[in-house]
Amino acid sequence: MGLSSNSNSSEGLQLCVFDMRRGQHEGQELDKILLFHPTSCPLTSQLSVIGLGEGLITFTRIFSPEAPCEVIEADKHSHVFYQPEPDIWMVMVVEKSKEFDEIGRHHALQAVLKEAHFLFTMFYGSIRALLEKQPNGATARSCLHAFFSDYLSDFLVGKKLQMPSFRESLVERGTIQMLSMQRETALEVQSLVRLLESSLTGNIVQNSLILFHDLLVSTTLPPGDTTNLFTYAVLRLTPNAISSSVNSRSYLRRGNVAVPDPVSSVLSNITPVSEEVYPTSRDTSPGRQEQRFHVPRPLQHDRWWREKDGFLVTDIWGAEMAGRSVVSPTVWLQQTEERMHMCVYQQKNLTIILLIPAGSSVNGVHGISVLKQQLLENASLKILNLEEKLTKQWGGGNMYHVAGYRYLFCNHDRNLSRASPPGKVTTLSKSSLAALCKLRAEVDLVKKRAERDDPTHEHDLEVCMRAKNSSWIICRVDGRNELYMVLEKASETLIYASDAVEKFSKRYCNGVFSSD
Repeated sequence: MGLSSNSNSSEGLQLCVFDMRRGQHEGQELDKILLFHPTSCPLTSQLSVIGLGEGLITFTRIFSPEAPCEVIEADKHSHVFYQPEPDIWMVMVVEKSKEFDEIGRHHALQAVLKEAHFLFTMFYGSIRALLEKQPNGATARSCLHAFFSDYLSDFLVGKKLQMPSFRESLVERGTIQMLSMQRETALEVQSLVRLLESSLTGNIVQNSLILFHDLLVSTTLPPGDTTNLFTYAVLRLTPNAISSSVNSRSYLRRGNVAVPDPVSSVLSNITPVSEEVYPTSRDTSPGRQEQRFHVPRPLQHDRWWREKDGFLVTDIWGAEMAGRSVVSPTVWLQQTEERMHMCVYQQKNLTIILLIPAGSSVNGVHGISVLKQQLLENASLKILNLEEKLTKQWGGGNMYHVAGYRYLFCNHDRNLSRASPPGKVTTLSKSSLAALCKLRAEVDLVKKRAERDDPTHEHDLEVCMRAKNSSWIICRVDGRNELYMVLEKASETLIYASDAVEKFSKRYCNGVFSSD
């Protein structure tokens, strides 16, 4: 059971979202399906994939009620499962190539599903909340279709979707990359943050996020919300992500601004197809053409631009039509459970995201314009000086390269990671990357089993193996800290490999993995 012969085989991937609480009666099975990609897949094949998935979940719950099915291996396909919300399931069916069959790592595919759900919830609220708000599921289906159409586009290579493979073994999705700064610069950052949160429109800025290039400089959010907003910023807001074209339209000419609650924000922006709103997406999945809705598409490419005053502007959340209100960019913070208005300012490679509570007095075009004017008057000089200082200290894209090492360091308590630059990782041989991928898959399995046996126990692990091409593949796990490393063209002795890890740990990881 796997990809249908009638589906788009060039993609080699199917992805579905379904609700096990729906479609419990005969003839209502289609009601389970909330999303199926590709939409061209016949309904019989969609039902077959979801039916198989539901059956496996139900069966495995007998033996593991708290953690049912996660991965099923078939001859030609791998089925990866993820339950983001109670009885809401996401299933990814990946067609095996020779490489994937031999050295696939399913935890990396689950990480894609987790990231997608976190981002979806940040913009639309939970899937269950959408279903409860509109029980027929039309809103949830439209939002999921719009979101995943844009999210999956980032994985397109030519005309084919390419999921993470063994070549991304030194990458940890769902983590933040921090910028290292000198102490004096860090103090300037703290001073700027205090200024932003204390001097703008009566302390109305509740949280902020600052990035330099694609690295995090500062955050006042908890780790989970920081990770989600950081991920979105890197995908769509930083100078590397936004469109290079300059649009001179001014936010002052955009009409009133409304900041809605998590679910109503979606429902209020979904209109019948007869009403024209731009930009839009339509749910054209088989059997649902009679229910078409316009929904916001926050991951749509090239929909943010920088105005002459330095603020980033988008029309994704609303319409620019006479007599209609324009909805400002908003996000839902999951850990604090608050809806926030998002204001983004950019000074060259420095991006500042300000979050203002939805129920605050800053509302309407006048309130937003006053907030922006105050930022320009009170903080522009500090921002300019900070950007210049960071630019002078910037070491370029290879600033975290360590000669002789190819590495990945993760701190899961803070959702942080640091790794060798992608360009340096490409110098590794396929054999080394394949060996590392296999090792990481084994470590994923060991950690999962340990977590099920005792969720409170922090697992320690040390592996040092010699690959076929004589490279050293190393793993160190110390509680919530992990280090993966590849040493090619190194000495044949185990002592050399151990010493290399010790030196690296003391210099770049604060001695976390040192044996002292």
